[in-house]
Amino acid sequence: MNQAVLAAKTETVKTITEKAKESQTIIVCEYRGLTVAQIQEVRRALHKENAEMNVYKNSLVERAVDELGYNEMNDILKGPNAIVFSKDVIGGAKVIAKYAKRHKDVLIVKGGVVEGKFVDAAGMLEVAKLPGKEGLISMFLSCLQAPIRSFACAVKAVADK
Repeated sequence: MNQAVLAAKTETVKTITEKAKESQTIIVCEYRGLTVAQIQEVRRALHKENAEMNVYKNSLVERAVDELGYNEMNDILKGPNAIVFSKDVIGGAKVIAKYAKRHKDVLIVKGGVVEGKFVDAAGMLEVAKLPGKEGLISMFLSCLQAPIRSFACAVKAVADK
């Protein structure tokens, strides 16, 4: 094999490994049948969520995931795949789930890795249903505020009597 080709492949594996280490979520999805305009639309939406979608040869991705210890992903790396790297746990999954719902038979979620653990397609769609960071913070704050509000209402009711 030509040394330049081998060096390029090694560099690609290194790039995939670095992106995977920086990401909280890695999603593998099949994109067969999407038009270029639709792929660009998905990429723009992912970019807004601090995520990116790339297409690599499956053999190079297999080498990278073997290096990282995500051997379960090798089973889903068949056919034309796009790999989504998301720095936020939920952001990239939400975008991919939204577009997978819109383009049902064309964009298919196969699975991925969430915070170092392999998740199948159904699990990845469940992750996408979780509320975002702001939603979780507001839920937490409302839980903290509820007892204080109830106490204030009880004190007011006693004062009114």
